[in-house]
Amino acid sequence: MRVAVIGAGWAGLAAAIAAAQAGHTVSVLETARMLGGRARALAPGAGADASTRLDNGQHILIGAYAECLRLMRLVGIDPDEALLRMPLALTFPGGSGLRFPDAPPPWDALWGIASARGWSVRERTALLARAARWRLGGFRCDPHATVADLCTGLPERLLREFIDPLCVSALNTPCAEASGAVFLRVLRDSLFSGRGGSNLLLPRRDLSALWPEAAAAWLRARGHAVHPGRRVQRLETVMARGAQAAPSWRVDGDAFDAVVLATPSTEAARLVEDAAQALPATAASPLQAWAARARALRFTAIATVYAQALSAGSSAATLPAPMLALRNGPDAPAQFVFDRGRLGSGVGQLAFVVSAFEGERAALEDAVVRQAARQLDLPGVRILQTVVEKRATFACVPALARPGATIATGLLACGDYVEGPYPATLEGAVLSGTAAGRALPRGQAHGAATPAEGWCWPP
Repeated sequence: MRVAVIGAGWAGLAAAIAAAQAGHTVSVLETARMLGGRARALAPGAGADASTRLDNGQHILIGAYAECLRLMRLVGIDPDEALLRMPLALTFPGGSGLRFPDAPPPWDALWGIASARGWSVRERTALLARAARWRLGGFRCDPHATVADLCTGLPERLLREFIDPLCVSALNTPCAEASGAVFLRVLRDSLFSGRGGSNLLLPRRDLSALWPEAAAAWLRARGHAVHPGRRVQRLETVMARGAQAAPSWRVDGDAFDAVVLATPSTEAARLVEDAAQALPATAASPLQAWAARARALRFTAIATVYAQALSAGSSAATLPAPMLALRNGPDAPAQFVFDRGRLGSGVGQLAFVVSAFEGERAALEDAVVRQAARQLDLPGVRILQTVVEKRATFACVPALARPGATIATGLLACGDYVEGPYPATLEGAVLSGTAAGRALPRGQAHGAATPAEGWCWPP
């Protein structure tokens, strides 16, 4: 079949690869010039060094991201070269906090908690007991419970130095609002999935070079098309004759047998609503219901403040570790800081990450400069660029109704917001994309395909 994939983020490219492997002819259409969606490099300015491109946000992967790692290897990216692997560490300036050893689960978590620096015996025991309770309960809870509900009774230091940073980094939603069920699923699949699953994987390349550009090259080398800089204006359905015949689709007038929407949810909703307009009421109703659910999602922002440490010497290392947790508060907005010099970028270049960001850019930059001076002993850091991704992730709240992957026969959606067990992560995106590519209807081209039935998550 001829398949259009609208969107060349991580989900869309994963869908395109899966569709190509299934024998379909694929065309990928992407609005932006840079590939990668919400995990991409920024286009360098005039005279900028393209080898040190900044990203639209500082991302990390973890060892449990099996589908991301599989797709990297498939298109010729060596994860051991492209990513810095290190045991999970939520350590603060000065060395306090939690650090996992390189050991199989659950011993890595048990030892990391038991040996956490700066925590009292009572605090370590409380966290071990609560973790044991979660594990004995199968990492399940009431679907309406928040992360704060799960952690009721834990000492304040544990909430501040472990639960809060872990929750906001994984779900980009404050503990009082975040889904306890999704949080427990993340803990299960990252901390207890297998040796190395909890490892942090920090990109040594910009995010477009990390995988999307190689994925596009893989597709083009096999005769498929990838078109950056092309925004799709209209999606139309062409109803086939005969009760058993499936519809075909037109994307800006071009005919396709199937379409995968790999755009942000609001753009997908716009295209689906367009397609529904020409349909009879009974056929339009499911499309309109899907679009309404996609539009109802609430989103939260992530800000990344790139800065230059003025006191950086010749050494690549400015901080004692590639990533540090920071003490977050009203006058200290960043939860994490990354030493990009250790990851192959310019010496002294830092990335301060502010999850669930609300506020003004200028005030944020001033506060980050003060936070760097107080917590990192780095006075007078110079701001290089601040990137605010306003719709970085959906708000991962309890009992959230997310839109499904199947919209109509031959029309699928994929992305980190589509129904699934994970929050908005790169792994959730590529799992969704691979599932969509594999779930495309099979059969003769031009409307003779039958609907995919029994699709489930994960693939």
